[in-house]
Amino acid sequence: MADSAGIQQGSPAIGAAGLVPAAPGAGGTEGSGAAGGSARIAVKKAQLRSSPRPKKLEKLGVYSSCKAEGACKCNGWKSQNPPPTPPRTDQQSSTVNLQEPCRSCSHTLGDHVTHLENVSEEEMNRLLGIVLDVEYLYTCVHKEEDADTKQVYFSLFKLLRKSILQMGKPMLEAQESPPFEKPSIEQGVNNFVQYKFSHLPSKERQTIMELAKMFLNQINYWQLETPSQRRQRVPNDDAAGYKANYTRWLCYCNVPQFCDSLPRYETTQIFGRTLLRSVFTVMRKQLLEQARQEKDKLPPEKRTLILTHFPKFLSMLEEEVYSHSSPIWSQDFLAGASGGQIPIHTVISAPPVARPLYYSTSPVSLDPSICGSVSPARKTASVLEPNPVGEKRKPSEPLPHEENKRPRVVGDIPMELINEVMATITDPAAVPETSLLSAHSARDEAARHEERRGVIEFHVIGNSLNQKPNKRILMWLVGLQNVFSHQLPRMPKEYITRLVFDPKHKTLSLIKDGRVIGGICFRMFPSQGFTEIVFCAVTSNEQVKGYGTHLMNHLKEYHIKHEILNFLTYADEYAIGYFKKQGFSKDIKVPKGKYVGYIKDYEGATLMGCELNPSIPYTEFSVIIKKQKEIIKKLIERKQAQIRKVYPGLSCFKEGVRQIPIESIPGIRETGWKPIGKGKELKDPDQLYSTLKTILQHVKSHQNAWPFMEPVKKTEAPGYYQVIRFPMDLKTMSERLKSRYYTTRKLFMADMQRIFTNCREYNPPESEYYKCANLLEKFFYTKIKEAGLIEK
Repeated sequence: MADSAGIQQGSPAIGAAGLVPAAPGAGGTEGSGAAGGSARIAVKKAQLRSSPRPKKLEKLGVYSSCKAEGACKCNGWKSQNPPPTPPRTDQQSSTVNLQEPCRSCSHTLGDHVTHLENVSEEEMNRLLGIVLDVEYLYTCVHKEEDADTKQVYFSLFKLLRKSILQMGKPMLEAQESPPFEKPSIEQGVNNFVQYKFSHLPSKERQTIMELAKMFLNQINYWQLETPSQRRQRVPNDDAAGYKANYTRWLCYCNVPQFCDSLPRYETTQIFGRTLLRSVFTVMRKQLLEQARQEKDKLPPEKRTLILTHFPKFLSMLEEEVYSHSSPIWSQDFLAGASGGQIPIHTVISAPPVARPLYYSTSPVSLDPSICGSVSPARKTASVLEPNPVGEKRKPSEPLPHEENKRPRVVGDIPMELINEVMATITDPAAVPETSLLSAHSARDEAARHEERRGVIEFHVIGNSLNQKPNKRILMWLVGLQNVFSHQLPRMPKEYITRLVFDPKHKTLSLIKDGRVIGGICFRMFPSQGFTEIVFCAVTSNEQVKGYGTHLMNHLKEYHIKHEILNFLTYADEYAIGYFKKQGFSKDIKVPKGKYVGYIKDYEGATLMGCELNPSIPYTEFSVIIKKQKEIIKKLIERKQAQIRKVYPGLSCFKEGVRQIPIESIPGIRETGWKPIGKGKELKDPDQLYSTLKTILQHVKSHQNAWPFMEPVKKTEAPGYYQVIRFPMDLKTMSERLKSRYYTTRKLFMADMQRIFTNCREYNPPESEYYKCANLLEKFFYTKIKEAGLIEK
């Protein structure tokens, strides 16, 4: 299942207390060793799961009650020769004897594990994961000094211990289950962005969304202070309420980061305004102080964003957090009449993040003779694939499936004029450079610059059963498996590992400083004419630089080289927004018979497709668009210079003339004005009825008419009728047509136009409904012209 990193959720530069998740037992302090602790647990689990089955039984026997006859009350097997504490690293592991008696009840190890004889390896590995989580929590209980935290750890320890004994899944028993408050912090910040910044241009609003992402990420990885620490700092606060939220946070957000046998939730998705109020002031102060202290370490492209825009964003948000009358915390919030509330996961929500990232200064050279399967993106690296990913197609190079040049259309700008204008902007100084943090810069502009400087590289890699394995390739594949596992916590890690290392799958990897920071795993089906994208992820700390877009553009170029022009993927709710930005849609161009039985189906996911155009150099597409804009700008300036001629005024009105044709005004035609076409009005009511009925039937049968078939239901669009004063739909128009309401074509066209206008007023431009309105409107006017009701 494909997932995307979307927009950045955090800043890699800010390292204030609370940013890095603290390991259980940290007692509310900074978790500087958290990442290492989590990694050590993962390594231990991997080692234990790869052990022989008898060794696994011995480990589980320690936590399994005795099953011997006589109702033995022993709750766990104890070895006669317990290992030394701490265990010696040079000691060789002894063979496991299932007949070895228990030191406590004298029954054998086999009597303790009889219930595990027919248990599958997958279930055994799951239980072993819980065992290591139990041992880790046991250590935390003894190390933790705070009483409240220690009590929570001990409760979770008993819960996991019970799960092993009963061979069940750990289920937290609580009076309430997540989410604990609505709207959530994530929803509230979404509402804040809409409430305060919906009037901004899309590029500037994108910057605000990046700041919101950054803020949400800080909360998700913030280390809450213990209730006792808070009582000392804020004596008059609601201590009981904070303690309840602190306990929930430990159980559902903090501990599961390290004990993955427990279900994990993001703090911003299950907590609301109450928790945000309790941490906002301290968090804001520490974040800004840390940013000021480390300003010299910040990347230049991040400095303005963090030091200038982020403080202003936090100040405005603080007012809404502590205001008693702020509308953003209302569940019925609607951000004005300009377009309703944008769905939460398409604005500032991203999938669970993976961290951290590294910078690279030089390209990697690979030896193709010993690697599994690799295609470096840069020309300085060795090439195994015939066409490296990053190598740009030359203009003279024939494109696969190249179509004949399209005929010139009447009204096209002459090529002579285009060449003349191009000559004025070929000088780089003549084209204004956009800052990487500018609202007008392309999403992948920063990534493209870094690739040119050699900071990042793109390689298509894969496992191979036919060639000698290359250590670097295998390390990259392991790195990709880690990135995908962090980004897709609901996807089994074994499944991710199997696909990443499957020789039939390849992965376009994003490399920085020799380390993997993102990638797209895919499988090509050349005979069927499409490729399935399986996983897509970029580590969160780097996402604002446009790596996700640039990664997808490289993948498109790679497939055009291999003459595969269709992508298919199953996207979950987090990834749909990302894939839409990359040109994917739910309108699948590949015939169903071509992909059914070939691609993997995922429950709760949406099938999306993308059709590639072989004429487009995707990695340079934004540069081309930028140059085209400059050409249009120059052409407009030329046209304006031509029409700035001053024409004599009209003197005919002084002579008693009351009205003149518009086209007789001097200079009006030179501006490009044309008379509005007038359509014929049908005099015969029956003929008019028949014509309008035919047009309405065509419109209702169109594939994009589905959102407008019936009146909008209040339950589906809360607040719709507060925004739209004069609603209209195709069902109402059909009823009006039957009652002979439309006595003129203008009445009919006005109602139809109202449907499209209402849709664009209520829905945001990137929504499916907005696009349907545009396409259906174009179709409607085509039919109107064909019927002769307006001039073509």
